[in-house]
Amino acid sequence: MAEETRRQIPIEDTEAEKEEKQEAAAEAEPEAAEAEPAEEETPQTEKSAETAAEEDNTEAEVKAAEAESERYMRLMAEFQNFKRRAAREKSDIHAYANEKIIGELLPVLDNFERALQTESGDLESYSKGMELIFTQLKTALEHAGLEEIKALGEDFDPNVHNAVMTEDSEEHDDGKISKVLQKGYKLNDKVIRPSMVAVVRK
Repeated sequence: MAEETRRQIPIEDTEAEKEEKQEAAAEAEPEAAEAEPAEEETPQTEKSAETAAEEDNTEAEVKAAEAESERYMRLMAEFQNFKRRAAREKSDIHAYANEKIIGELLPVLDNFERALQTESGDLESYSKGMELIFTQLKTALEHAGLEEIKALGEDFDPNVHNAVMTEDSEEHDDGKISKVLQKGYKLNDKVIRPSMVAVVRK
């Protein structure tokens, strides 16, 4: 009888342990079931925040692109207006560039016409009249920036002088200009016609 009692006790103890384990497992399952939704809620919240942030970024990028496009179109319009204005001003400059000099030459033209219409046998008076008109014309051209190139007795300078002949001269040294065959002129320091000269070669 004692042996049977010993064999039955471990069996009963094992079943009790099983029941305790089952109860513990049953109690743990609801806690796990309750814990699972909590774990699922956190990623959904993070995804929602990320989605909202992406939408905000996309909207900001769209607005920035629209602002940049509007700025570009405005700059293009301003540039086109500038081009049209510059072209118009350039055309006006070409059309009216000589207005000032022409205005100063008109009195000279008037005096030439008066001289040609005057019937006078006095050659001396006529010559003086021509000299006055010449002086008036020269003054008007000088006001416009015209300057005569000095040549006679000067050293030959190929930049402003055009040597068409050489000659011996006791009056001038070697390399000097002895004759001016045609006067040269500068306009605002730019040579528009070199002087045609003869240069001394000994």
